[in-house]
Amino acid sequence: MKYFVLVLSLFSLNLKAQNIDSLSKVKNEYNLSNPKKLHSYIIPTVFVSYGLISLGDNAIRDLDLSTKAELSEDHPKFAAHVDDYAQFAPVLAVYGLNLAGIKGRHNLFDESMLYATSATIMGLSTHFVKRGVHRLRPDGSGYNSFPSGHTASAFAAAEFLYQEFKYKSPWIGYAGYFVATATGTLRMYNNKHWFSDVVAGAGFGIASTKLGYLVYPHIKRWIGRNGQEQHLSFMPAFEQHRLCYSITYKL
Repeated sequence: MKYFVLVLSLFSLNLKAQNIDSLSKVKNEYNLSNPKKLHSYIIPTVFVSYGLISLGDNAIRDLDLSTKAELSEDHPKFAAHVDDYAQFAPVLAVYGLNLAGIKGRHNLFDESMLYATSATIMGLSTHFVKRGVHRLRPDGSGYNSFPSGHTASAFAAAEFLYQEFKYKSPWIGYAGYFVATATGTLRMYNNKHWFSDVVAGAGFGIASTKLGYLVYPHIKRWIGRNGQEQHLSFMPAFEQHRLCYSITYKL
């Protein structure tokens, strides 16, 4: 439990920074978190930098090792796979709220495309970093520990939920971040990731969604949905513990 509180205290820094953003009015529907302004990337940059520093022989790496040792000693048989599903809970909440009649900042199509763009950025960035860093997982099951992909996915979804509904109520977004934090904590309890993997994963996830909101307006212009006929159809689906998409483009 204390590690959950530790992770939550770190990620609460991001909520404080986000709350400052939500107090300001926006003039452009895609400028929800001021993605063109560097200050919105400070927190995720700090998280990713923390993880990168841990790749050396220093106090941050020592914290990884001591955290793993204590978790293994206190919970040697811990095995819960809720994190495989919890990582998608915030994005599913976006669709659930829409079905309940609570609309976000965008229509359902644009919301789907915004998330797909963010998820693509997150997936590609974490994949190549995992291959480049080649860090061994705490349980020795593979050399793809850094950063935590589950955590990155959960925080990308949490940031997406926050961006869409923070003007309705910031607490909706905070709930998403709580679930994302729980996902990262479970990755450590399941002995799949080091503490620094989880912190860096959160940074990758948050930054990916911010970049998604920056990139999508250009994608929207390219696919021709500015008052014209819809050429692109998008359908999310959940299959085999993964969130999948079906995309069709009509010429």
